[in-house]
Amino acid sequence: MTSTPGSESREGSGAEISQLLKPFLPWIVLSLVTGVCAGAATVALLRTINLVLNQEGGMAGGLLLTFIGLCLVALFGRMASDVSTNFVGQRLVAQVRKSLAQKILSAPIDALERYRTHRLMPVLSQDVDMISDVAFVLSSTLIAVAVALGCLGYLAWLSLPLFGLLVVALAIGATIQVVAQTRGSAGFWKAREHEDQLHKAYRAISEGAKELRMHRDRRTRMFGDQVERIVDNIRTVNSRAINTYVMATAFGSALFFLLIAMILGWAAFRATEPVVLSGFVLVLLFLKGPIDMIAGALPNVGRAKVAFQRIADLSARFATPEPHLHLERPEGGAKLEEGIGMRGVRYAFDAPEGSEPFVLGPIDLQLRRGEMVFVVGDNGSGKTTMIKLLLGLYAPQGGQVLLDGQAVTPETRDDYRQLFTTVFSDFYLFEDLAARKGEKGEIGGQSLPQAALPYLQRLEIAHKVSVKDGSFSTVDLSTGQRKRLALVHAYLEGRPVLVFDEWAADQDPTFRHLFYTELLPELRAKGHLLVVISHDDRYFHLADRVITMKAGRIAEDRVRAPASLAA
Repeated sequence: MTSTPGSESREGSGAEISQLLKPFLPWIVLSLVTGVCAGAATVALLRTINLVLNQEGGMAGGLLLTFIGLCLVALFGRMASDVSTNFVGQRLVAQVRKSLAQKILSAPIDALERYRTHRLMPVLSQDVDMISDVAFVLSSTLIAVAVALGCLGYLAWLSLPLFGLLVVALAIGATIQVVAQTRGSAGFWKAREHEDQLHKAYRAISEGAKELRMHRDRRTRMFGDQVERIVDNIRTVNSRAINTYVMATAFGSALFFLLIAMILGWAAFRATEPVVLSGFVLVLLFLKGPIDMIAGALPNVGRAKVAFQRIADLSARFATPEPHLHLERPEGGAKLEEGIGMRGVRYAFDAPEGSEPFVLGPIDLQLRRGEMVFVVGDNGSGKTTMIKLLLGLYAPQGGQVLLDGQAVTPETRDDYRQLFTTVFSDFYLFEDLAARKGEKGEIGGQSLPQAALPYLQRLEIAHKVSVKDGSFSTVDLSTGQRKRLALVHAYLEGRPVLVFDEWAADQDPTFRHLFYTELLPELRAKGHLLVVISHDDRYFHLADRVITMKAGRIAEDRVRAPASLAA
C-alpha cells in the first residue's frame, strides 16, 4: 500500500513531536498530574457546595476545613500545571527554532535553492509562533478537560439514568464540534497556503519597489490582483473557519441550558432527590465554563496542528544534511600548495516534465596558485554552476574536484571550502567580520579597525563605513558600495583563493578600471589564486587564462602568451 503525501506529513509530524517532547517528559507528567489534581479538587469543591446547599447547619467545622483545603489544592495545582506547561512550551519552541536553523545550515545548497524564501520564512516565524501561543494556553485547556471529566464522573455517581440522558445529548454536541473542527482545520490549511503566496507578493513589492514605482499599471495589478486578492482570500477563509467554530460553540452553550431544562422536566415527572437535582443543575452551570474554554482553544489547536505539519514538512525536506559539515568546528581547513581543479566533473539539474535538463560537463580543469583566471561566456552557459562545483557548494554527480591533485571527498569538502573567499553576483553582506584574528583580536599585529581602514580608504567608503566591535558600522549602501565592503571582507580574511562573480558589474568606470588593473594584480602578486566571472572583454588581456564556457562545457581555455605577460 502506498502512502499519500498528507499521511507522510502527519506521520512525520507525530515523530517530530515525540522526539521534541521526549526530553521534557518529567515536566509534562508533572503538569498532567497537578492539572488533574486541580481538576479533581474543583469537582470536590462542587460536591461540597452541593452538600452544604442540601443540609442544615451550613458550612462549619470539618466541612469548612475541607473546603479550604480543596481551594488550596485547586489553586496550587493550577499554578504548578501552568508553570510546568509554560516551561515545556518555551523550551520546546526554542528547540524547534534551533533545530530548524541547524537543518537549514546543514542542508545541501541545491536543496535550499529549490525551497524558496517566501515558503521558508513563514515556517520559521509564523508557524513557530503559533506553537508558542498554543503552549501558553495548553495547561488551562488540560485542566478544563480534567474538570469536565471529573464533573461527568460526579454526575454519573449522583444518578445513572440522568447521566445516560446527559451523555446522549452531549454526544450530539460533540459530534457537531468534531465536524466543525474538521471543516475549520481544512480552512486553516487553505489560509496557510494563501499566506505563502502573500509572503511572495510582499517580497516582490519590497525588492521590486523601484520598478513598480516606474510602472503604474504593474503597480496597480500587483496590489489589486495579488496583494489585495490574497489578503481578501485569507480573510474570507479564516473568517469561515473561525465562524464554524463560533457557531459550534454557541450551539454548545445553548445545549447546556437545554440540558438543564430537560433535567428539570425529568424531575417534574419523576421523583428526584433534591441533592441530585441541585447537583446536576450546579455542575452543568459550572461545566459550561470549562467546555467553553476547550471549545475556544480548538481554533488555535487546529492552527497549531497545521503549523506542526508545516514544520514537519520543512524538517523532512532538509532531513538529509550534507555529510561531514562541521558546524561545531568553524576554525581551520585545508591548505593549498599547488592548485585546485576538476576531473570529468558532471552535474545535471532537475527539469520540468517534457523538457531537457541542463547538463554541465564533463569538465576537466586545473587552476594553479598565483594565477588570475577569467571565466567568460553567455548567460546560461554554466559559468556559475561550474564555480559552485569548484567551490564545493554542489557535490559533483560524476567526476572529482581536486585539491593539489587529490580528490575532495565528502569528509574533506567542508575543510576544502575554507580555502575560498567569494563575492557572488547575488551576494549577502554580513555586518560582522569573520576575519581570522589572533589571541588579542588582531590581524597581522593590527587591530581589526586598523587593518580594515586602508582598504576602506582605497575603496573610497571610509567616510561612510567604519569597523567597530568586529562589525561594519553600516551596510545600508548602494549595491556597488556593498560589493566594495564585500571586497574588504576578502582582503581581511586572506584566504588563498578569491572568487568574484561579476564584481565590477555595479561599479562606475573608475572603480571597474581600478579593480581589474590594480586590485586584482596586487592580489595575484601576493600569491592568491583569482577566479573572476566577467563580461568586461576590454580587460581580458590582463588575465593569465581566459576560460570560455558554452552550453555547459569548456569551449576554450586560452593561456596568455609570454610576450603579453612580459608587457
